Amino acid sequence: MRISPGRALISLTSLVTAVGPYKADWNETHVFNPDWPPHAKFHNGQTMSLGLALGATSLWQLWRRPTRAGLDAGAVLASLYWATQVSALAYPGSRAVDPPGAGRFPQAKIAFPALAVTALGYVLERRRLARG
Repeated sequence: MRISPGRALISLTSLVTAVGPYKADWNETHVFNPDWPPHAKFHNGQTMSLGLALGATSLWQLWRRPTRAGLDAGAVLASLYWATQVSALAYPGSRAVDPPGAGRFPQAKIAFPALAVTALGYVLERRRLARG
């Protein structure tokens, strides 16, 4: 199977989705934060595992067979983690950082590029598949 630019871009997002939450959260500010209640840690673990599952299933869909259905599923799966991260800001009382953090949405530097890279990869791969 040939490595196309479109699938490579979506795969990049999928890998970041699978590994990124562990890189960002497996530290004293999240998983090992003594100030976080157990239920907050539960949801953090759920989110990290969800990122791994979405990234892995996106890669599986993209690479098992180079079809339009695989592309559609792979792109959606690669985007869900980042789209839901952005949407989380709309919930009452939600903030992207805990005090004393001053950033408004530092995750934007990963979330928006990940969505853009996935969209570009999707367009490129759709064109390639249409050409046959």
